Amino acid sequence: MSDSKLLRGTFVLTLGTYISRILGMIYLFPFEALVGAVGGALFAYGYGQYTIYLSLATMGVPMAVSKFVSKYNAMGDYYTSRRLFRAGMKLMLATGFLSFGVLYFMAPILAKGVLGSSDLQNSVQDVTMVIRMVSIALIIVPMMSIIRGFFQGHQSMGPTAVSQVVEQLFRIVFLLTASYIIIKGMNGEVATAVGYANFAAFVGALGGLIVLLWYWKKRKPHLDKLLENSVEPADLTTGQMFKELFTYAGPFVFVGLAIPLFQYVDQYTFNKAMIAAGEKEKTEYMFGIIQTWVPKLVMIPLSIATAFGLTLVPTITKSYTDGNHDLLKRQIDQTYQTIVFLVLPAVVGLMVLSYPIYGFLYDVKDADAGGFILRMYAPLALWFSFFTVNAAILQGINKQKYAVISLVLGLVVKIVFNMPFIFLFNEIGSIVATALGYTVSIAYTFYMIQKHADYHFGLLMKRTLLMLIFAILMALSVGSVQYSLSLFMTYEDGRAASGMITMFGVIIGGGVYLYASYRSGLLEKVMGKRLENMIRRKLLRQKGA
Repeated sequence: MSDSKLLRGTFVLTLGTYISRILGMIYLFPFEALVGAVGGALFAYGYGQYTIYLSLATMGVPMAVSKFVSKYNAMGDYYTSRRLFRAGMKLMLATGFLSFGVLYFMAPILAKGVLGSSDLQNSVQDVTMVIRMVSIALIIVPMMSIIRGFFQGHQSMGPTAVSQVVEQLFRIVFLLTASYIIIKGMNGEVATAVGYANFAAFVGALGGLIVLLWYWKKRKPHLDKLLENSVEPADLTTGQMFKELFTYAGPFVFVGLAIPLFQYVDQYTFNKAMIAAGEKEKTEYMFGIIQTWVPKLVMIPLSIATAFGLTLVPTITKSYTDGNHDLLKRQIDQTYQTIVFLVLPAVVGLMVLSYPIYGFLYDVKDADAGGFILRMYAPLALWFSFFTVNAAILQGINKQKYAVISLVLGLVVKIVFNMPFIFLFNEIGSIVATALGYTVSIAYTFYMIQKHADYHFGLLMKRTLLMLIFAILMALSVGSVQYSLSLFMTYEDGRAASGMITMFGVIIGGGVYLYASYRSGLLEKVMGKRLENMIRRKLLRQKGA
């Protein structure tokens, strides 16, 4: 396959993923207006269980299938690739039904576990219903995932990209339509609307599966022709194929589960600890904000930064394989600097503008609580980014087992400290415990990267200090904007006022940070000369105008 075709495929897949993520963020704003913070807690009870059980059902197999198929296709052994695909489909069908059955029938027990009390705003019956509604998606999502992995193994990214977008569109349209009709049209209960919102995972998956089956029908003649030209197949039993597959799958399933596992700890400890701390009345209100509404905002800088950073990982793999250690260290430096350069100002901006941002995107009446949680939660974007990139770097230098160990260490810290911290600091305690757990994980992965890639952090620390200075300048400028606008409006004046404050703050703050980075030469050093030249041409055109 040519480099241009590979790059095009990677771009298509990345574009599809980000369109899907953006859609997955935008729908929350009208959904929150319909169901509120307590409805968000109920949604999280169901979807949090689904995320974990889906990961258990797929076991990292889809990405591993992509790697397996790509390997044997490169050898011309298309027969073994197709054998694995057929066996994998049967495996995913079996694990999907098994996960569905376990989650469906365990729902009442799980509901009692996550609620922590029988007299909160959401009842055990409500949570049971929501979990059962979302469990149905487990029947088909694993099969859909393995089809995507098979296409990706053939370097065909279009089916995955298009099916992701269609899946998200089907899910969101059904979710919002059903919720609106139940609450506004039928004057129904929020619990019923949230139940159908969780069932939307199945509707979305159905849409994505239809797209994938259409691609399969369209591509099958070509795939069959490859099969006819296959070389002598590898002498592998089904058990041997699965053994190789699960060797690839392990790191994918553990690293991909990092954030959901940390949130899963909160599912079973947050309510209990808040009740023990005497905060029963606001328990579910805060749980909904911390588990559903705020994380989506923090994922914005995380997604952008890791997209830039992870594009360097394939080159890191090549440098390590070629034994070019000097280039390897420069590439790791570039990756880290890109992460800090992009995420740090976003974190600072979210912290300074937390109240108007929450009031604008969600609801002004919840902005005091939501804005405070967002301010405390925002720094975790840096922790999430470093963990994701460190895991990818370790995989690139063939030390992925250390990423798994780091996750286990971080989870143990989260489990040990979560309830005591919530008892001491209320809802903020869960955020502090998450930060502490990720700190342990990141420190461990940093050490392993330093040890096995002979990487030193001197240059990164110097550049980070400069970025921090620019971020502080940005924060001061945004604070000045807020103070000046407070003479006329505050976020408490409504969504329009919150939006105006947010818009001016983002424009002024972002402008200050970029200008300082450009004038100091930091922008060129971190993002490359091409970006600097683009900005220079833009400035020259503006002066000429």
